[in-house]
Amino acid sequence: MSTDPPNAVPLLAVQGLAKHFPVREGFGSRILRAVDGVDFEVRAGETLGLVGESGCGKTTTGRMLVRLLEPTAGRIRFDGRDITHLRGRALRPLRRELQIIFQDPYSSLNPRHTVGKIIAIPLQANGIRPPGGIRNRVRELLEIVGLNPEHYNRYPHEFSGGQRQRVGIARALAVQPRLVVADEPVSALDVSIQAQVVNLLRGLQRDLGLGFVFIAHDLAVVRHLSHRVAVMYLGKIVETGARADIYQRPQHPYTRALLSAVPDIERSREDRGRIRLEGDVASPLEAVSGCPFRSRCWKARDRCAVEEPALVAREGREQLVACHFPEPAPAVSTEEVRGEPVAG
Repeated sequence: MSTDPPNAVPLLAVQGLAKHFPVREGFGSRILRAVDGVDFEVRAGETLGLVGESGCGKTTTGRMLVRLLEPTAGRIRFDGRDITHLRGRALRPLRRELQIIFQDPYSSLNPRHTVGKIIAIPLQANGIRPPGGIRNRVRELLEIVGLNPEHYNRYPHEFSGGQRQRVGIARALAVQPRLVVADEPVSALDVSIQAQVVNLLRGLQRDLGLGFVFIAHDLAVVRHLSHRVAVMYLGKIVETGARADIYQRPQHPYTRALLSAVPDIERSREDRGRIRLEGDVASPLEAVSGCPFRSRCWKARDRCAVEEPALVAREGREQLVACHFPEPAPAVSTEEVRGEPVAG
């Protein structure tokens, strides 16, 4: 897969996006800053990998993108249109353009409905009458995602985890969306099944020209799908750029620490240079001064405690990093970051 974006025009543009939740404590309340001002773009036919540790705000960001959560601040523009606060009837046409694949393939499927009905509901709700009828279209979608069309009348509990996730993918594809948010779609699956689903998503992205926001904490998985990667930490994006730049030349200490933890059987333990983060993670309930990563960063200086670094380009590159003291990591071979599908 080429790391060059298929289209230079942003399909989705996010500016200053934030989501704060009130948390009750005794007689008062505090504010949890789940997402605290993120900016990124997704071009038509492009996959953006959104990565970071659990609790960094990835899922909350994804749910705001498809308008399942109301943003506290910021702007979401889809195909040039501001969709940040669309509601009700005004939001309905957007549902055909934006879809989501959920993390848990079982809880996201209604156990009382057959998979045929589950996939047909988006078509019926949007008044779509495909040539040949809804039933034939559903059978076609089952075949596209690698399931037997004859299983139309089976229930979710009769499928394995990987098969249920394929049903979820078929449901998302039913209305022919232009952008799909995939919220950790393989993290709940067995490793061998993960490879199959990743290859399926990659093939669909290529064949259908879909835009993807692929949310994950596993950088090894993101490598096989993404044109560009954005790294989140405590509700903020700390580094973003083309896939090859992020994997070969990570400049933010947090990105380097994440990449050092990716298993690599071709390199010895001594050669991997595993970075073990120490210190406490700052609380999203507290207003953190300076850099939010400084409490765990081995490069932190006095400046980091008082001045929050801006997400800006360094060294004339398109790669953006929010760090006062960025240091390019030793380059790795192109072979290590090639975009070949994983086995399976």
